[in-house]
Amino acid sequence: MPHVFEGRGSRLYNFVSRRVLRRMYRRLARDIAAAAPQGAAVLDVGTGPGVLLQELARLRPDLRLTGVDLSADMVANATRNLAAHDNATAQVGDVTALPFPDDSFDLVVSSFSSHHWDHPEAAVPELARVLRPSGRVRVYDFRFAPFDQLATTAGERGLFTAEPPRRDPVPTGVPFFRRCTRLVLAA
Repeated sequence: MPHVFEGRGSRLYNFVSRRVLRRMYRRLARDIAAAAPQGAAVLDVGTGPGVLLQELARLRPDLRLTGVDLSADMVANATRNLAAHDNATAQVGDVTALPFPDDSFDLVVSSFSSHHWDHPEAAVPELARVLRPSGRVRVYDFRFAPFDQLATTAGERGLFTAEPPRRDPVPTGVPFFRRCTRLVLAA
């Protein structure tokens, strides 16, 4: 885990996420809110300071939102940021060993986290394990993120076979990077 997500770096990232990148998180939240079933349990992997969950909680109070992040400092920021939302929590956890029972979530999302994953191929079976049947994974990240590795691993292991993996550009609303890529995997 990069040290930027610990101590002073985590406080700076929290500030930037809440102030500079808020518009992007609002756009992603609208995209996710439109895809989430009524009353869905949603997991945000690499939640950071929980800004995406804040926006989702505002848009869809019916959702049960959980964030997980490797950094205890980020989880502390997320916990503070989510304090006003009783349908959202955050905890420490690793995408390759998620601390949840099988079939826990209807939708798993990740925003700008997958390019930090040390072992994206090990994340795929974990994402499939915690996802309920007919659930979806939506990964938003930079073009250079390990999308091919995620999709290839899913295909090789016979996971997420309900539909072919789909990759689409998504506008961010942020001038210095106008688009990100969204990968959708369907269980």
